[in-house]
Amino acid sequence: MGGYFKKDFVDGAPCFRGARLALKKHPLSQGKEATFWHLISEGADEENRLPVIERCERIRWPKPVIEHAEEVVIKAWENERRGATRICLWLESQEYLVILARRKGYVLLWTAYPVTENHRKAKLQKEYETYKTANAAP
Repeated sequence: MGGYFKKDFVDGAPCFRGARLALKKHPLSQGKEATFWHLISEGADEENRLPVIERCERIRWPKPVIEHAEEVVIKAWENERRGATRICLWLESQEYLVILARRKGYVLLWTAYPVTENHRKAKLQKEYETYKTANAAP
């Protein structure tokens, strides 16, 4: 699993809309970057995150979602979360969300996870529609 992550994001990171894609490297744990742990686990704090099989099974999904963010099957929007600009890439048909963080001069792969709960899907749909309405061409 770590080999797939390394191949996709360490050895040859994709770009997002022309911007360099970076990883949150620290804290390193068991020789793996923090972003790796965010992709395969969940938990309230860094020290107590636990691997989740559904996340582990999708370790190869973030890269193609990022590379194909302009495709009609991916809903893409920006929002503010905890005072930072986040880019949401929702592959709704597969119930999968990739979160990127906008930084100066690059984009950070923040996390990715399955979205199966109806209330979360509804929240994402509302965020997407609000963004699209606010950014519609006159």
